[in-house]
Amino acid sequence: MSMQEAAPKGRSPRGHAREALIQAASRRFYADGLAGTGIDAITAEAGVAKKSLYNNFASKAELVTAYLNARHEEWMGLYRARLDGAASAKERVLAVFDAYADHADLAYERGFRGCGLLNAAAELPAGDPGRAVVRRHKEEVEALLAEHVAQLLAHSPQQAAPLARHLAFLLEGSMVRAGLEGNDRCVKEARDIAAALIGGV
Repeated sequence: MSMQEAAPKGRSPRGHAREALIQAASRRFYADGLAGTGIDAITAEAGVAKKSLYNNFASKAELVTAYLNARHEEWMGLYRARLDGAASAKERVLAVFDAYADHADLAYERGFRGCGLLNAAAELPAGDPGRAVVRRHKEEVEALLAEHVAQLLAHSPQQAAPLARHLAFLLEGSMVRAGLEGNDRCVKEARDIAAALIGGV
């Protein structure tokens, strides 16, 4: 079957190839790391020619940045799904933790290895554009926590930012430990700690 035949209706073959490359890169980068994944492995898994990769991305570094942006959007989808079921400010705070647990529970080829964004950032040099993507993601997560905590502490707004930062650190620390243990247990424990913290405000 040709690329044109395989492309979903309404999407160009080039757009299909780009999406296939990002999906393949997501699987390979998460399983094997950035440095451990070559272009040949990505194009083979995506089922496209190497030329197709360079028609869509100027370099492997640009593909890495696209992968990191895709990871961010994936997490945002998990978060929005959790937020839809949240009926109160407290539940909205906990929805952020639940989305991280959902991330840990996704099916991974070699098991859960922690936050894919942080794993990638650890491999990238200071100043790399990919690290800026990771930083923006983490700042956005903290901003979401701050927004929900501010609703919870409408009577005491000066306490909202410090508590949100505390919760963000709790969340990130639990995610690192969860990655080392290969499951969502630490994130769920962190959620329970967060629920206790905000339950008393």
